[in-house]
Amino acid sequence: MILIAASEKDVASLNIAKQILANYSFRKTTETFQENPIYLNEVNGKVVKLVTLKDETVYAQNITDMIENPELIIFISRHSSLSGTPTLSVHTPGNLGEARLGGFPRKVSVSPANAMRHVLMAMMRFRNEMNLDYEVSYECTHHGPSLDVPAMFAELGSSLKQWKDAKAAEAVAHATMEAVSRFGDFSAKAVLGIGGPHYNKKFTKIALEKEKAFGHIIPKYAVSVVDLEILRQCVEKTLERVELAVLDWKGIKGEYKPKLIEMLEEIGLSYEKV
Repeated sequence: MILIAASEKDVASLNIAKQILANYSFRKTTETFQENPIYLNEVNGKVVKLVTLKDETVYAQNITDMIENPELIIFISRHSSLSGTPTLSVHTPGNLGEARLGGFPRKVSVSPANAMRHVLMAMMRFRNEMNLDYEVSYECTHHGPSLDVPAMFAELGSSLKQWKDAKAAEAVAHATMEAVSRFGDFSAKAVLGIGGPHYNKKFTKIALEKEKAFGHIIPKYAVSVVDLEILRQCVEKTLERVELAVLDWKGIKGEYKPKLIEMLEEIGLSYEKV
């Protein structure tokens, strides 16, 4: 079963959910989740449920206690940034260091690398087809929840104007459903991204142009807190086998480079610099 989770506290989330229900054959069931109706569909032989949380999606730490055995959870969500840049983005939840916004400290969710790439590629395609003036980007691994099942965020941002944008919400809805329909298609090589900014344009470009699917992404600002345990966790908590670390070499402070290479060699993960 694949779970799509929205939040009643999130304008963008509700708008994306509205577009999913308007464009795809979900039926309203008699079941409820946190007093909200559960919608059901079947896509390529897989049961798909759409639920709405009472709280923010970042605090959905106990979602798997209430919905058993999901193969994949896609949180549809707003994206916020100080710049306010119109953005469609995707990332895995979890905390590389402190838990400042949901989840547990030093615990990441399982990253569905190919599913995230499917969302990213679909976001780019629909952005172009719909003539949307939006950036499309991976984000690094950040914020809660920290789950032991494959989980990802498909986001619309970065301010209220974009959260209310029906066309952009429709693009995220279509991208989400594309990942749902293609789930299990692991055609691209799963890789770990390290270095660079929170929104890594290099990694986004690589995923769009080459057969590489980024799972966890460790940004420049988090490299200092990454030790052997976190590095192993990012590799082991990826749905597919991680075959390579892709290093944004200029986007890693020089003082951390020797230790990082040493750790990659210790866990036996090959790497390439970009």
